Amino acid sequence: MQQDHNSTPSKRISSIAYFLFLSRWLQLPLYLGLVLAQGIYVYHFWVELIDLVGSVVGNPDALQHTLEMVAVKGAENSGKLTETTIMLVVLGLIDVVMISNLLIMVIIGGYETFVSRMNLEGHPDQPEWLSHVNASVLKIKLATAIIGISSIHLLKTFINAAAYDEKTLIAQTVIHVVFLLSALAIAYCDRIIAQTTALSGEHE
Repeated sequence: MQQDHNSTPSKRISSIAYFLFLSRWLQLPLYLGLVLAQGIYVYHFWVELIDLVGSVVGNPDALQHTLEMVAVKGAENSGKLTETTIMLVVLGLIDVVMISNLLIMVIIGGYETFVSRMNLEGHPDQPEWLSHVNASVLKIKLATAIIGISSIHLLKTFINAAAYDEKTLIAQTVIHVVFLLSALAIAYCDRIIAQTTALSGEHE
């Protein structure tokens, strides 16, 4: 009688292993907390945007709040809305959006990778990157997002460079370069791992 190769004996998972496996759900409150942080960023975005629109139409309270917000970042408070002020506020809004994108990648990608499958295959709104996400891909995407956020901060500093001392400009530039080198190092290490895995598969 020929043995059915499709039927494999089921391995019993030990109680300790099953308990440790269930512990992955402890990360769920962390991701829910990040969802709350996402909501706070949405609120912050709309507050800044409404103040900017109010400043343009001549609302004195909105103008004062906008100038104070830019003044904290080192811009000159000229008492009126200038092109530089608008540019700094808009870059701040872009910064919020990029951080929000980073949160989405961490929430969805982290949950999919480390907690449980979402089973979104075939869903029209499934993010393109989620179909092939894993720990390595997630690390590279996060590093790329951090570089983008750092670029926005560096651009805001250079637009208002006169308000910063030389040490601050050099420090921010060096930090940005470190982020770039870190992302390249992560991508290079993942490439080596992928090549090693491929070679190991060929020799089996």
